[in-house]
Amino acid sequence: MTTTGTTLDTIPLDLRGLKCPLPVLRVRKALIAAPAGSLLIVHCTDPMAAIDLPNLVRETGDIIEQQGDADGALVFHIRKAA
Repeated sequence: MTTTGTTLDTIPLDLRGLKCPLPVLRVRKALIAAPAGSLLIVHCTDPMAAIDLPNLVRETGDIIEQQGDADGALVFHIRKAA
């Protein structure tokens, strides 16, 4: 059986209602614990996350694959670097 790399972990993080700096701290902790290649799907309502999370991934070398809004929350798809 052959795989195309789609068996990587997806880690949902519901951080709605948390205020700065908690969302970025929780994402940092999750990234440290996640295996390389994992996808974190982060939902948060703190508007500062739109600044803080891109700065975090710039520091860690991880990648924001997708960013947007859904159901009144900011949504980030963050890929843990290898």
